[in-house]
Amino acid sequence: MSSATLSGRTVLVTGATSGIGYETARHLAERGATVLLHGRNAEEAQAAAADLASTAAESSTSQLVPVSADFSRLEEVERLGRFVAGHYPRLDVLVNNAGMAAPERHTVTSDGNEIAFQVNFLAHYLLTHLLEPALTSEPGGRVVNVSSALHRTGSIQWADPNRTRRYSRLAAYAQSQLALTVFAADPRVTAVSVHPGVCDTGLLHLYGHEGATPAEGARHVVRLCDPTTEIVNGAYYDRSERVAPAPAATDDRTVKRLTKLADVLVGHTA
Repeated sequence: MSSATLSGRTVLVTGATSGIGYETARHLAERGATVLLHGRNAEEAQAAAADLASTAAESSTSQLVPVSADFSRLEEVERLGRFVAGHYPRLDVLVNNAGMAAPERHTVTSDGNEIAFQVNFLAHYLLTHLLEPALTSEPGGRVVNVSSALHRTGSIQWADPNRTRRYSRLAAYAQSQLALTVFAADPRVTAVSVHPGVCDTGLLHLYGHEGATPAEGARHVVRLCDPTTEIVNGAYYDRSERVAPAPAATDDRTVKRLTKLADVLVGHTA
């Protein structure tokens, strides 16, 4: 991976308090980027920023800016989007990394959405569009969606996206990852999605028993944040290799349909 400086670039990494998000923030800060480090709450974000500031080589605290929002509450996502757009009108990269395993029991947020679909996809959909003006103002500006190879096993239940009729945690998780991957083809922003490999994070149990280190997974994310890495809108990467995603992810009708559904579920009209 190139280690060219990213000085002068500003990157927001969601879910940056642990795992791949934390290591992505570390790599970016070490290369000179200003990193907005997102956590579920202010305490977690501040603790992660302080931890990184004390251990990351050549980074300074001014490059690590803790921000917070609980993605199971869309009003907090809106607040985060407004804060970032107001304070960082030139955002170079948004890394949509925050994610959760779907719970054993069917769980609906206070916004009325199945929790994994909201945290893994809808919150990122809303945040991306709130940041759209900041993101599209500079060349090299891009969105990197941290997706999963499990998106291939998913299907979007258009009539029942909350899966109230038949709930399976694996199916709910796969649906959220498929939606995030489809979203990369949205023409409003330049975006790609990446499966960082099976890594030893809180989501490992969905895949198996062994995984690469979060730092190894983060390398594939950071490479796509680098403006010297040329990207094509909607492209999907399995680690460092560009491969075809599930057919739905490149289907124009699916992209439009998902946009309509997401606008309704986040309470916005296109």
